[in-house]
Amino acid sequence: MSERQLYSLRGGIRLEPYKSETQSIASRRLPIPEKLILPLQQHVGLVAEPCVKVGQPVVKNELIATATSYVGMHLHAPASGVISAIDQFPVIHPSGLPATCIEITTDGNDATPESDNADDPHALDSHAIYRLIVKAGIVGLGGAGFPAHVKIREGTGQTVDTLIINGVECEPYITCDDRLMQERSIEVLAAATLIAGVMSAAECIVAVEDDMPAAMSALCDVARDGVELVSVPAIYPTGGEKQLITVLTGREVPTGLLPIDIGVAVLNVATAVAVYRAVVSGQPLTERLLTVAGDVPTPGNVSVLIGTPIQYLLEQFGMTDTSKHRVLSGGPMMGTEILDLAAPVTKTVNCVLILPRESHEQPPSACIRCGDCVPVCPVGLQPQQLFEAARISDVDAAQDLHLFDCIDCGCCAFACPSRIPLVQYFLHAKSSIEALDNDRTQADLARARYTAHQQRISAAAGSIAFAGVELADVSSLEPSDLQSDIKAAVARANQRRHDET
Repeated sequence: MSERQLYSLRGGIRLEPYKSETQSIASRRLPIPEKLILPLQQHVGLVAEPCVKVGQPVVKNELIATATSYVGMHLHAPASGVISAIDQFPVIHPSGLPATCIEITTDGNDATPESDNADDPHALDSHAIYRLIVKAGIVGLGGAGFPAHVKIREGTGQTVDTLIINGVECEPYITCDDRLMQERSIEVLAAATLIAGVMSAAECIVAVEDDMPAAMSALCDVARDGVELVSVPAIYPTGGEKQLITVLTGREVPTGLLPIDIGVAVLNVATAVAVYRAVVSGQPLTERLLTVAGDVPTPGNVSVLIGTPIQYLLEQFGMTDTSKHRVLSGGPMMGTEILDLAAPVTKTVNCVLILPRESHEQPPSACIRCGDCVPVCPVGLQPQQLFEAARISDVDAAQDLHLFDCIDCGCCAFACPSRIPLVQYFLHAKSSIEALDNDRTQADLARARYTAHQQRISAAAGSIAFAGVELADVSSLEPSDLQSDIKAAVARANQRRHDET
């Protein structure tokens, strides 16, 4: 383990971890459910396009939806069966609205078809590796869902001097990456070496929180030259991409820029392992490790097929009645409440958390301007002022206060003595601004189309040839005069044809 110099994280808070129950229990694999529901959008980017039809049989790992753009994602069948529907189904989303999904009725066959294996993945050039990653449909498994091939491709096109493999799980309860590093430490370091080679990164760091001693020990047992193992303080939200970069390198990502713009690339540890498997064995991303924790009879980590209904997952953990509980996708700080348990596990679900529903939840009170939210903000924003702007829908003021730099970590809401749901206000303001921007974009497109149409009409009206007779400067005529001239031209043409006959 490296004694690397670490830098201070701005803001942040120390949280009770609630991880001991699950981080020491070996993960297991969930049986295949009868139905798999696969949303066409499980990533940042455009929705995938189905390439299968209802009634069509599919085998495990078969491509069932294709990416429609560079920032898109392929989707594969996690198990064999029959495509039983392509329709609207419940999904995990704050709005509770359904989304287009592909439903597979499985046949229980878990046999993996043969795929191309790379005898020496390091012998492949970066383009070949990139194609394999695209084909595998890998997204960021830490929760963000950014297409992995985009990050890696951009990393090969720019100067990246530092690759960070993020094994920091700073939210309470979540331990799936901890278990992954304990159980698949060889793959973790092999993945780090492979990706660093593709990006030509001079420095490769695997970061682990200091409350994950078993994971760090497992990695140290198989340590590789060229890969630095670093333990970082368990302060929330150190696992945030930009926050981790600052802690490890002292660099800050400027507003409006990406980590790659300052020579750093960050991949979640589970994402890195998925990339390694795609390159070595051609395995697409069809399952993932996630944590089931909280008020559940048998908490733990489980490898689950993408598309598995949340209800089925909870039943396998002995949880059949959730009427008095909140079920979250993710941790208690940034998790999204699952409003319909028929919704499926997606590629970005790293935890299903069951928390008791408070019978007499204290409502928020007025802001007392105490300022407790300011020192805990890891981005250095002014949450109190942002709240005021968001509350009155002053979108210009919100943007002037750098609303879109907010990472929705919830530190401000956690520190607020008035229990104001600050993040909800910020998310609503972001959605409003994005909707306004979309409306403006559509209006600009419509205006451009109208202008182009008018220019075509004007160009056509400037020189009209009718029956061999040219009418010049018609754009300056009144409509009645123009019609009279056209009728006269028609009459002359008809008379000429009559004379010729």
